[in-house]
Amino acid sequence: MQVIGLCRFSYPAIGGFQVEHDSLEDRIAFLYGEARLEERFRLMETIALPCLREQTDQDFELIIVIGDSLPAHHVARLRDLCADIEQIRIHVEPPRKQREVMKEILNAARRDPKAPCLQFRHDDDDAVSVDFVERLRQTIDDCQGLLRNNRTMAVDFNRGYVAELGPEGIAATEIHRPYYVPLWGCMCRVTARSPS
Repeated sequence: MQVIGLCRFSYPAIGGFQVEHDSLEDRIAFLYGEARLEERFRLMETIALPCLREQTDQDFELIIVIGDSLPAHHVARLRDLCADIEQIRIHVEPPRKQREVMKEILNAARRDPKAPCLQFRHDDDDAVSVDFVERLRQTIDDCQGLLRNNRTMAVDFNRGYVAELGPEGIAATEIHRPYYVPLWGCMCRVTARSPS
């Protein structure tokens, strides 16, 4: 079963943000601020990418969505960071409505739109276990009875760790939190539909 991950890397979407801005220009200025991007790159390099590089099941794709206005030197840096992970594809997109564009990107990535696929979201400051893809695929295999009558299904690995990085090192604590983005994936039997 195809496994597709989606990561927005400072993509200036319309909507879909916890912090709102008065204009698209304000959002882009915020997202592309040098200090903010430096932090995002550090997190991507040290947190988000290492766990993907070491997945026990390497049969997955991760699409990193960036804006078409991301400065060229940042695009080059991102490409360099991802160059050794063959599962990563960088997708450039102009600012558009968040939900609509992400559905289009996921749908276009499906090799067979009639076949089920597994999807997950991966933020640039998240890490997953090195067996995340393997466990996601195995969980779906274990739940065939549920899949027969459902077009979609979510898998919530609701146990994990939250870590804070600081001058003293890494402080982590175990959590049990449902619906936490880095801990879940979904199975989609049909092509996702864009909102009307």
